[in-house]
Amino acid sequence: ATTAVTVDSLLNVCMDAKHHKTEPGPEGQLYGQCVLWKDNACCTANTSLEAHQDQSYLYSFNWDHCGAIPEKCKRHFIQDTCLYECSPNLGPWIDQVDTSWRKERIRDVPLCQEDCEQWWEDCQDAVTCKVNWHKGWNWTTGTNQCPKGAMCQKFKFVFPTAAALCEQIWSGSYRYTSHHRGSGRCIQMWFDPAQGNPNVAVAQYYA
Repeated sequence: ATTAVTVDSLLNVCMDAKHHKTEPGPEGQLYGQCVLWKDNACCTANTSLEAHQDQSYLYSFNWDHCGAIPEKCKRHFIQDTCLYECSPNLGPWIDQVDTSWRKERIRDVPLCQEDCEQWWEDCQDAVTCKVNWHKGWNWTTGTNQCPKGAMCQKFKFVFPTAAALCEQIWSGSYRYTSHHRGSGRCIQMWFDPAQGNPNVAVAQYYA
């Protein structure tokens, strides 16, 4: 019976982090790209709205730290934020951390190849000064700025491959896989909610 408890505790859960609800449930008014999770979400409508703002109060994080990120690239970061804040299907990859702003994080979430490749494709000409966006910024102004001496370069030089982008940008939150969308073996950042959420089955498989 112990195993059953553990498996259940990995399914349909919200991580203990800065903006997450304590447990998932329906949210009628999710905004924009986060709407995919409205039937069962770990984020509130407010959080979903903020996920789309350039200088959102969620983390005061500035995507445009080296100049404006192209819209087609930014939508992947918004989607990444929606997945992180709203998805109740990341349980198998939740890890304990001891930081001031969250007690749990995700690690090595197996991302579908297409989601990762498309992210890289759409962002290769965007510009950044850092490989790991979790750490090492200069926060003196209240938002993240490039640390002294860091050079702004195109993503394709900072992250030479799609795998490098997905695995390094959030310090190992995602893992690049050769699994394809719909395989039931990888988490999709993007899906058609009319077809149901494919990540439910993926979490079950890994749990």
